[in-house]
Amino acid sequence: MIAADQSLARSNGRGVSASISLKNVEKVYGGPSGDLHAIAPLSIELPAGEAVSIVGPSGCGKSTLMRLIAGLDAPTRGEIRVGHQVVAKPVPDIGIVFQRDLLLDWRKVLGNVLLPAEIKGLSGLEDRARELLQEFDVGAFADSYPWQLSGGMRQRVAIARALLTRPALLFLDEPFSALDALTRDQMNVLLQRVQTSEGVTTLLITHSITEAIFCADRVLVMSGRPGAIMDDIRVPFERPRRLAIRETAEFTSIGRRIREHFEKVGVLVG
Repeated sequence: MIAADQSLARSNGRGVSASISLKNVEKVYGGPSGDLHAIAPLSIELPAGEAVSIVGPSGCGKSTLMRLIAGLDAPTRGEIRVGHQVVAKPVPDIGIVFQRDLLLDWRKVLGNVLLPAEIKGLSGLEDRARELLQEFDVGAFADSYPWQLSGGMRQRVAIARALLTRPALLFLDEPFSALDALTRDQMNVLLQRVQTSEGVTTLLITHSITEAIFCADRVLVMSGRPGAIMDDIRVPFERPRRLAIRETAEFTSIGRRIREHFEKVGVLVG
C-alpha cells in the first residue's frame, strides 16, 4: 500500500489516491529486425485524485504507457513514481479494467466483485461490494451470473470489482469500445460520477475524443509511434457533467483542438 503521506489523506470514506510522476521515461523494444521505439522520452506529473484521459492513434503506445506506470513492464530509461515510491515491480494498490470485462462466468456477480479481497486475504468487504453494485445500478443482480447480464452491466460489475479495495489508482484500457453507442454514453456518465465520488486517481485510455474530454479533468494527446505528448489539455467543466455539455461551443473547441493535432501528423485528413 502507498503511505498516506505520499498521497491524499482519507476523507468521506474515500481511499488514498496516489500521484503519478514520469521523468524522461522511454521504452524501446529490441528485435531481430532492429529496435522499436514505442515511447519517446516524456515527463508527466499527475496529481493525486485527478482523472486523466490518454487519446491517440492505434499503436502510439497508450497501453504501453499504462503498463509502465502499473509496473507490468519496465522503462528502458527514465523513472516512474507512484506516490513517492519508484515503480520497480507491479503496483499492488491499483484497479484495472480492460475492454473485456474478464468476469468469471461460474461465479455470481457478488463473488466476482469480492475476488480481489479473496486474493489479498481481506475480509469484511461484502457490504462495500454491495454498495458499489448499488451505486452502479446492478445491485439487484448480485446473485446472478455474469452470463445473464448485458455487456454494459458486465462492465459495471468489472469497475465495481476494480474499486472494491479502494485502490490508489484506477486504470481503464478502452473499457467501453465494444459497447453500443447508447450504452457507452451511459457508462461515460457513470465513470465520471464514480470517479468524483471515489476520488481515485484515474487513467483512461480511449480512441474516442469525445469520451476523453467528457470523462476527464485533463486530456493527454499522444502522437504516433514513438509515442510523445503532443498536447496536455485542462478540461474546464465542473462535475457532475451531463451529456448535453458535449454540444457546447467550449466542448466542441477542445475536440477541434485535438483533431487538429492528428490532422497535422497525418492521422486524420481534414
